[in-house]
Order: sequence, then C-alpha cells, then structure tokens
Amino acid sequence: MKVQERLEIKEAAAMAAFERTLLFIEGVTVSFDGFRALNNLSLSVEPGEMRAIIGPNGAGKTTMMDVVTGKTRPDKGAIIFDQKHDLARLDEAEIALLGIGRKFQKPTVFDSHTVFDNIELALKADRRARATLFWKESANESRSVEELLKTVRLSALRDRLAGSLSHGQKQWLEIGMLLAQDPKLLLVDEPAAGMTDAETRQTAELLREINREHTVIVVEHDMAFVRELGVKVTCLHEGSVLAEGSIDDVSTNERVVEVYLGR
Repeated sequence: MKVQERLEIKEAAAMAAFERTLLFIEGVTVSFDGFRALNNLSLSVEPGEMRAIIGPNGAGKTTMMDVVTGKTRPDKGAIIFDQKHDLARLDEAEIALLGIGRKFQKPTVFDSHTVFDNIELALKADRRARATLFWKESANESRSVEELLKTVRLSALRDRLAGSLSHGQKQWLEIGMLLAQDPKLLLVDEPAAGMTDAETRQTAELLREINREHTVIVVEHDMAFVRELGVKVTCLHEGSVLAEGSIDDVSTNERVVEVYLGR
C-alpha cells in the first residue's frame, strides 16, 4: 500500500471517529508559569456516553474541565463540542448556553431557599429583565420541578431549606439544578466525596439514571465508586492520557499502578 493511500485511510478513520463525538479534545496544551497542566491532551466522548476520569493530584483533571467550560483558555489545540462549536473561542456564558453544565466538588445551593425553590430557580427559562419581572410559575414548570426532585431522590424533602440538607443531599440537589438547565453534557467533579456508603451507592445509581438521557463526564478518586459506575475510564497523568479502557484494564495497567493506584 502506498504512503498516500495509508494517509487517506488514516484521515478517513479520524473523520469517522470525529463524527461520532459530542466532545472532541485534540492536542490541547495549557501552561501556568512554565508548568504544563495539560500536555498535548487528546480524548473524545461520544453522545450518550458516561466517562470516568481518574488520575493523581496535578494530573490535569480540573484543568481539563476548565478548558471545556471556558474558565481557562488553552495555549494550543482544539476543543470541539457537538462537532461544530470551537469552545476555545467562546466564553463561559456562551458555553453554558450550548448545553454544558458543570458541578464542582463542593455543592453550591441557595441555603435559605427550599429544595423545591432551588430547582425552580435553576429551570431553563428566559432570564431577560422583562421576562423575569413578570414571571409566573406555570403548571408545566411545577411538573418539571417535581420530576427532577423525584430523579434526584429529594421529593420527600421538597419543602426543607436547602441549608438543612446533608452533604450528600446537597450534592444531589445541585445535580438536580444542573439537570434543570437540560444540558447535553454534564461535568461532575468528585460527586462521592464526603458521602456515606449508602449515599455513594445511591449517587452511582443516580448518575447511571441521568446517563440514559445525558452525556456525563465524572472526575473521581474513589475507585470503588468508579467501578460501581461500570463505564469507560480515562487515566490522566502529567496532563496527558496515560491509559484508557474498562476499570479492570486501567486498574491493572502497570503505569497506572505505578503513578496512581500504587501510592
């Protein structure tokens, strides 16, 4: 086979792979004062997929989420969403409007409002001044809130103040607030951190349920929780992909054991 033919086949394969993606990250590098937080990072996530991202501290997990959500600009590389939007050229608000939602490790809810009100305030709606001034709750909006409360296991606590919830319940509430925006892609940072064993199991079940209708990327340190998710795993190290595959494949990879699991 001629070199030109091999190149054409390679390019065709790459294009076919790109056409199957919702999020396509290619050759992304980010440096802070000479330190490369991301080093030629390349990975892709398909529509409807749930992906777990693991790796030691400083591996680039948070920076990866920062560049996807527009908080950090890459020095170079491509970040393409839904096969047509170059996220490196957009700000955080524009990216959020495209349908990318992010949940940080520490839950942020409106403590002095009820659980129901927190979800209602987060509903996707016209937020312009006039629309907000004359807003009235509709039956459809009320039903949407009730459905989301059921999804995140908080229906029985709908009238409780959010500030009175347990840590795990606040995590679920914030996930519900993200779902209220109807995102195409959810980035969830360490959802099992600080949870009881029972809450951890319920959170894994919740994320699997959400994944039926949404693409999800989960950054997590708890390997038992990652195993519970039962999804493809990407391990980052020094800003690049070190290994990728099933939890069994990744957890038995010698380099992953050396730089992460063996510590």
